[in-house]
Amino acid sequence: MIHSFLRRDWIGRIRLALTLFGLPYTVCTPGARPAISCSYSHNFRTSQTLGPISTSFCNLYTTGVQTMPSSSAPHVKSRCPQYPGSKINRFLVPDDKVGWSQNWPQYKPLSYTDPLVEKKPVWADPEIGSFSPKFNTVDGAVDRTSFEGSYKMEKQKPLNPRGRTGVTGRGLLGRWGPNHAADPIVTRWKVDAKGGKTLHSVSKRPVLQFVSIKRKDCGEWAVPGGMVDAGEQVSITLQREFSEEALNSLVITPSEKAKIRDRISKLFKSPGFQVYKGYVDDPRNTDNAWMETVAVNFHDDSGNSVSELPLQAGDDAGEVQWVDVDSSFPLYASHSHFLELVAKERKAHW
Repeated sequence: MIHSFLRRDWIGRIRLALTLFGLPYTVCTPGARPAISCSYSHNFRTSQTLGPISTSFCNLYTTGVQTMPSSSAPHVKSRCPQYPGSKINRFLVPDDKVGWSQNWPQYKPLSYTDPLVEKKPVWADPEIGSFSPKFNTVDGAVDRTSFEGSYKMEKQKPLNPRGRTGVTGRGLLGRWGPNHAADPIVTRWKVDAKGGKTLHSVSKRPVLQFVSIKRKDCGEWAVPGGMVDAGEQVSITLQREFSEEALNSLVITPSEKAKIRDRISKLFKSPGFQVYKGYVDDPRNTDNAWMETVAVNFHDDSGNSVSELPLQAGDDAGEVQWVDVDSSFPLYASHSHFLELVAKERKAHW
């Protein structure tokens, strides 16, 4: 009995240390919950939802391969030791203290809001006390509802629905509470010289390609995406973010850009596959501000819409290019999970 207790305590200390330093680990103990790697933003469970989604912003659908995040697993990236872009160290939060239901009088996190956010740009809220936002509802032009449902409040500030992060305030995020983003995943089939679908040499499945950008902040490849502006429909954000990334990469005439805009508009009016909607385990999250996103796949199946966009690889940060969908290709945050779901939906190679 004593040996078993000491072993559990020893394992728990190692798991906590590895989790907080963002290192992957595996501990083989009977009944133990699988470990979470800090290199991923979402943890998923299978959902059997099938059929159309009725929304006010987009013609979307889901299928049996849809997966949704597991709220039972504590967020990890949101607890990484140092807050990004700062010298602020988070208060260390072990797995069993993440939930707000756990009484923890010793919890004394630092408050941090980035100086840029404190300068009150148009996309950021003022400090609590200097204005009276209406949380858990659409507050004027700002949507303060969460995909996670109704979130709790403490001292007039919203509480992260996934629990403690080790820092309060807003950090790099503009809004108190949920900060909504949209991630458009634009795909096409990879074709050979004769126009036929290219099959992968091992899986024998057709290969998808998607439009990928190289992030300027960290140099990682990612799905293009951005924040939903106040009062903006998600469908507009999806098209705007993709258009900006794709068109800015091309050296073409204004008339040619206009033609491409028409193609992009046509593609984004087609039914999109909603890959994910919910909380994002993002290192920018705090106890009072967090990221949520909608990821939607728009597929040019016939190859006559955006497939001919001449996206080229380059040496500059912020480059854009068509990339093969493959499990071996490293991507930013949870984007590889999104691409895996798209590949399953399209019955393509992964």
